[in-house]
Amino acid sequence: MNKSDTLKIALELIWLAITALVAWMVLQPIYKAMYVWPFEVWNVVFVVTLITLTRYIFLLQHTFVARRQVLKIVLLLLMFPLTFVLIDHVNDFLTYIEERTWEPLVGHLPTDQQLPVQEYIWGEMLFFGVGSIIAAPVFAGRMMLSIWRQRNRGTV
Repeated sequence: MNKSDTLKIALELIWLAITALVAWMVLQPIYKAMYVWPFEVWNVVFVVTLITLTRYIFLLQHTFVARRQVLKIVLLLLMFPLTFVLIDHVNDFLTYIEERTWEPLVGHLPTDQQLPVQEYIWGEMLFFGVGSIIAAPVFAGRMMLSIWRQRNRGTV
């Protein structure tokens, strides 16, 4: 492994640490307010997916994926099912709130704290959920463009 690949992998690990820190910071208010958060796993998936895919969309040339055509094709093909899985889980969240209301989630909180927690959860889940849904097909397009550029122009 050459020095460039080693540096790119180190940069990737730094970005993963930053992503984990951001996910923890975003979820911290929910952890403080909730006894049980049934969407915890998917909330983390939304945050990590949005940050990671957005980073790859704009900074692809600085990643270890940049010159690996087969990996880019695999990632391109994985974005289609990922998009539908993300849509399904955002829909699960919306259906849960619609059918059960907020009472099971924030009913234990004092009345004056319920609305701010509801608004935070609603905004955060929809921002990261819808953002990740939009980022997945855009990322697929970026992979397609990168594959074409590398094949025809020799660039990323």
